[in-house]
Amino acid sequence: MNLLLIGLLLFVGMHSIPMLAPDWRGHMVARLGLMPWKGLYTVISLLGLALIVIGFAQARQAPILMHAPALALRHLNSLFTLIAFVLVAAAYAPRNHFKAWLRHPMLAGTALWAGGHLLATAWLHDYLLFGAFLAWALASFFALRRRDVRAGMQVAAGTLAGDAIAIVLGVAGWAVFAFWLHLWLIGVKPI
Repeated sequence: MNLLLIGLLLFVGMHSIPMLAPDWRGHMVARLGLMPWKGLYTVISLLGLALIVIGFAQARQAPILMHAPALALRHLNSLFTLIAFVLVAAAYAPRNHFKAWLRHPMLAGTALWAGGHLLATAWLHDYLLFGAFLAWALASFFALRRRDVRAGMQVAAGTLAGDAIAIVLGVAGWAVFAFWLHLWLIGVKPI
Protein backbone atom coordinates (compact mmCIF):
# COMPACT_ATOMS: atom_id res chain seq x y z
CA MET A 1 0.00 0.00 0.00
CA ASN A 2 2.96 2.32 0.61
CA LEU A 3 4.06 2.16 -3.03
CA LEU A 4 0.53 3.05 -4.12
CA LEU A 5 0.50 6.07 -1.82
CA ILE A 6 3.97 7.23 -2.92
CA GLY A 7 3.00 6.78 -6.58
CA LEU A 8 -0.19 8.78 -6.09
CA LEU A 9 1.73 11.52 -4.32
CA LEU A 10 4.24 11.78 -7.19
CA PHE A 11 1.77 11.49 -10.06
CA VAL A 12 -1.04 13.60 -8.65
CA GLY A 13 1.47 16.01 -7.12
CA MET A 14 3.13 16.72 -10.46
CA HIS A 15 -0.23 17.11 -12.17
CA SER A 16 -1.38 19.51 -9.43
CA ILE A 17 1.40 22.04 -10.07
CA PRO A 18 -0.64 24.07 -12.61
CA MET A 19 -3.39 24.38 -10.01
CA LEU A 20 -1.39 24.80 -6.80
CA ALA A 21 1.80 26.53 -7.93
CA PRO A 22 1.59 27.97 -11.45
CA ASP A 23 4.29 30.53 -10.66
CA TRP A 24 6.64 27.78 -9.48
CA ARG A 25 6.27 26.04 -12.84
CA GLY A 26 7.25 29.27 -14.58
CA HIS A 27 10.21 29.65 -12.23
CA MET A 28 11.38 26.11 -12.98
CA VAL A 29 11.02 26.64 -16.74
CA ALA A 30 13.08 29.84 -16.45
CA ARG A 31 15.69 28.07 -14.34
CA LEU A 32 15.97 24.76 -16.24
CA GLY A 33 14.57 25.57 -19.68
CA LEU A 34 11.30 24.32 -21.15
CA MET A 35 12.49 20.95 -22.46
CA PRO A 36 14.44 19.95 -19.32
CA TRP A 37 11.41 20.92 -17.19
CA LYS A 38 9.13 18.84 -19.41
CA GLY A 39 11.61 15.95 -19.16
CA LEU A 40 11.72 16.16 -15.37
CA TYR A 41 7.93 16.44 -15.21
CA THR A 42 7.58 13.38 -17.45
CA VAL A 43 10.11 11.27 -15.54
CA ILE A 44 8.52 12.02 -12.16
CA SER A 45 5.02 11.42 -13.56
CA LEU A 46 6.04 8.10 -15.14
CA LEU A 47 7.77 7.02 -11.93
CA GLY A 48 4.59 7.88 -10.03
CA LEU A 49 2.47 5.95 -12.54
CA ALA A 50 4.76 2.91 -12.31
CA LEU A 51 4.56 2.99 -8.50
CA ILE A 52 0.76 3.30 -8.70
CA VAL A 53 0.56 0.21 -10.92
CA ILE A 54 2.95 -1.83 -8.76
CA GLY A 55 1.42 -0.61 -5.50
CA PHE A 56 -2.13 -1.27 -6.70
CA ALA A 57 -1.18 -4.79 -7.79
CA GLN A 58 0.45 -5.44 -4.40
CA ALA A 59 -2.55 -4.04 -2.52
CA ARG A 60 -4.85 -6.37 -4.47
CA GLN A 61 -2.91 -9.31 -3.03
CA ALA A 62 -4.07 -8.41 0.52
CA PRO A 63 -7.32 -6.51 -0.04
CA ILE A 64 -9.26 -4.83 2.74
CA LEU A 65 -13.02 -4.86 2.10
CA MET A 66 -14.77 -1.65 3.12
CA HIS A 67 -18.39 -2.51 2.19
CA ALA A 68 -20.45 -4.45 -0.35
CA PRO A 69 -21.62 -2.19 -3.20
CA ALA A 70 -24.96 -2.81 -4.88
CA LEU A 71 -24.84 -4.55 -8.26
CA ALA A 72 -26.73 -1.62 -9.83
CA LEU A 73 -23.74 0.62 -9.06
CA ARG A 74 -21.56 -1.49 -11.36
CA HIS A 75 -23.96 -0.73 -14.21
CA LEU A 76 -23.99 2.94 -13.29
CA ASN A 77 -20.18 2.86 -13.36
CA SER A 78 -20.31 1.54 -16.94
CA LEU A 79 -22.45 4.52 -17.93
CA PHE A 80 -20.16 6.97 -16.11
CA THR A 81 -17.13 5.41 -17.77
CA LEU A 82 -18.76 5.62 -21.22
CA ILE A 83 -19.44 9.34 -20.71
CA ALA A 84 -15.89 9.76 -19.35
CA PHE A 85 -14.40 8.26 -22.53
CA VAL A 86 -16.47 10.66 -24.66
CA LEU A 87 -15.29 13.61 -22.56
CA VAL A 88 -11.64 12.56 -22.83
CA ALA A 89 -12.05 12.25 -26.61
CA ALA A 90 -13.66 15.70 -26.59
CA ALA A 91 -10.46 17.14 -25.14
CA TYR A 92 -8.75 16.25 -28.44
CA ALA A 93 -11.61 16.47 -30.95
CA PRO A 94 -11.80 19.75 -32.86
CA ARG A 95 -14.45 22.35 -31.96
CA ASN A 96 -17.03 20.41 -29.99
CA HIS A 97 -19.75 21.52 -27.59
CA PHE A 98 -18.33 19.43 -24.72
CA LYS A 99 -15.10 21.44 -24.76
CA ALA A 100 -16.94 24.72 -25.32
CA TRP A 101 -19.18 24.11 -22.30
CA LEU A 102 -16.80 22.37 -19.88
CA ARG A 103 -13.49 23.97 -21.03
CA HIS A 104 -11.62 21.01 -19.51
CA PRO A 105 -13.52 17.89 -20.60
CA MET A 106 -10.62 15.55 -19.77
CA LEU A 107 -10.73 16.57 -16.11
CA ALA A 108 -14.52 16.19 -16.07
CA GLY A 109 -14.14 12.75 -17.64
CA THR A 110 -11.48 11.76 -15.12
CA ALA A 111 -13.80 12.81 -12.28
CA LEU A 112 -16.67 10.75 -13.74
CA TRP A 113 -14.39 7.72 -14.23
CA ALA A 114 -13.04 7.93 -10.68
CA GLY A 115 -16.43 8.68 -9.11
CA GLY A 116 -18.06 5.78 -10.91
CA HIS A 117 -15.34 3.41 -9.81
CA LEU A 118 -15.68 4.62 -6.21
CA LEU A 119 -19.37 3.74 -6.32
CA ALA A 120 -18.81 0.31 -7.84
CA THR A 121 -15.81 -0.91 -5.86
CA ALA A 122 -15.41 -1.71 -2.20
CA TRP A 123 -11.74 -2.20 -1.44
CA LEU A 124 -9.44 0.16 0.45
CA HIS A 125 -6.92 0.28 -2.41
CA ASP A 126 -9.76 1.30 -4.77
CA TYR A 127 -10.76 4.08 -2.39
CA LEU A 128 -7.20 5.38 -2.32
CA LEU A 129 -6.67 5.23 -6.09
CA PHE A 130 -10.02 6.49 -7.29
CA GLY A 131 -10.49 8.89 -4.37
CA ALA A 132 -7.16 10.56 -5.12
CA PHE A 133 -8.00 10.93 -8.82
CA LEU A 134 -11.51 12.20 -8.06
CA ALA A 135 -10.25 14.82 -5.61
CA TRP A 136 -7.48 15.93 -7.99
CA ALA A 137 -9.75 16.06 -11.05
CA LEU A 138 -12.46 18.08 -9.31
CA ALA A 139 -10.01 20.50 -7.69
CA SER A 140 -8.13 20.98 -10.99
CA PHE A 141 -11.34 21.34 -13.00
CA PHE A 142 -12.71 24.16 -10.85
CA ALA A 143 -9.34 25.88 -10.34
CA LEU A 144 -8.56 25.89 -14.06
CA ARG A 145 -12.07 27.08 -14.99
CA ARG A 146 -11.66 30.01 -12.56
CA ARG A 147 -8.23 30.75 -14.04
CA ASP A 148 -9.69 30.73 -17.57
CA VAL A 149 -12.51 33.09 -16.61
CA ARG A 150 -10.13 35.50 -14.82
CA ALA A 151 -7.84 35.51 -17.86
CA GLY A 152 -10.79 36.10 -20.20
CA MET A 153 -9.95 33.00 -22.24
CA GLN A 154 -12.33 32.36 -25.10
CA VAL A 155 -13.20 28.84 -26.17
CA ALA A 156 -14.01 28.00 -29.78
CA ALA A 157 -17.70 27.40 -30.43
CA GLY A 158 -18.71 23.78 -30.76
CA THR A 159 -19.90 22.15 -33.96
CA LEU A 160 -22.00 19.06 -34.57
CA ALA A 161 -19.11 17.54 -36.53
CA GLY A 162 -16.80 18.02 -33.55
CA ASP A 163 -19.43 16.48 -31.25
CA ALA A 164 -19.78 13.49 -33.58
CA ILE A 165 -16.01 12.94 -33.65
CA ALA A 166 -15.81 13.05 -29.83
CA ILE A 167 -18.77 10.69 -29.43
CA VAL A 168 -17.60 8.15 -32.03
CA LEU A 169 -14.02 8.09 -30.71
CA GLY A 170 -15.19 7.99 -27.09
CA VAL A 171 -17.70 5.17 -27.60
CA ALA A 172 -15.19 3.16 -29.66
CA GLY A 173 -12.47 3.63 -27.03
CA TRP A 174 -14.89 2.69 -24.26
CA ALA A 175 -16.03 -0.45 -26.10
CA VAL A 176 -12.48 -1.65 -26.73
CA PHE A 177 -11.51 -1.01 -23.12
CA ALA A 178 -14.71 -2.39 -21.54
CA PHE A 179 -14.89 -5.57 -23.61
CA TRP A 180 -11.21 -6.43 -24.01
CA LEU A 181 -8.50 -4.24 -22.51
CA HIS A 182 -9.86 -3.90 -18.95
CA LEU A 183 -9.70 -7.66 -18.40
CA TRP A 184 -6.29 -7.93 -20.03
CA LEU A 185 -4.73 -4.96 -18.20
CA ILE A 186 -6.59 -4.93 -14.86
CA GLY A 187 -7.73 -8.54 -14.53
CA VAL A 188 -11.40 -7.57 -14.08
CA LYS A 189 -14.11 -8.02 -16.70
CA PRO A 190 -16.44 -5.04 -16.24
CA ILE A 191 -19.08 -6.26 -18.73
